[in-house]
Amino acid sequence: MQWMTLKKGAYCMLRPRLWPQMLHGVAPAIEHTRALGRFTFRTVVDVGANRGQFATFARSMFPQSQIYSFEPLDGPAQLFKRYLGSEDRVHLFNSAIGDHAGDKTIFVASSDDSSSLLRPTDAQNQIFGITVARTEQVSVRRLSECLSGRQLQGPALLKIDVQGAELDVLRGSADLLNLFDVVYVECSYLPLYEGQPLYPEIARWMDGHGFHLAGVYNQHEDATHGPIQADFLFAQSSGAAIRRGAA
Repeated sequence: MQWMTLKKGAYCMLRPRLWPQMLHGVAPAIEHTRALGRFTFRTVVDVGANRGQFATFARSMFPQSQIYSFEPLDGPAQLFKRYLGSEDRVHLFNSAIGDHAGDKTIFVASSDDSSSLLRPTDAQNQIFGITVARTEQVSVRRLSECLSGRQLQGPALLKIDVQGAELDVLRGSADLLNLFDVVYVECSYLPLYEGQPLYPEIARWMDGHGFHLAGVYNQHEDATHGPIQADFLFAQSSGAAIRRGAA
């Protein structure tokens, strides 16, 4: 983790246009290069955008893509807009994605990128030192209430980083899921949030909807608890190759 922080710092220092973002902790999520750099996408849906770390990465990695990002917290969303709001191909929705529309309570964490619609467990504090700072009410919508099928031009990527609410996002995206070639989702091996579905449940759901596991990346391990979480790449079982350079 410390090595990646240093690598991101060096990456930003060589790119002056990223310096203002870096001062607010918005470094591009280059840790996903190994997982996604071999693909090309025309559409990127970024659920759990925070301050724009993944969107900044996607803007550089997939320069022809339309990027649709979702962030329910006003604070991070304002920073996202400050640095990416003028980009014609980056679109921010100030809401969460879930299995039904409405308002929900979100537990805002001491580190806002760990905020969740689920209450953190003791393990979250023990392993990462994360505590709940406050709660807020946020808007939750289904993906099809925000985007139409025509906007999801393929090849398309669905990225999910929502701190325990992954299955709700998938269920809320089910009617558009067949339009995505790849789903890239952070999952946990042990519960960091109350009622959190763990990796085996997510994998079964994905398999039942025509996606197979295509890679595991960025696994975090703890000396006491062992493997904690990782980023999982799922691809459509019947999908065509979308590697860079493919016709």
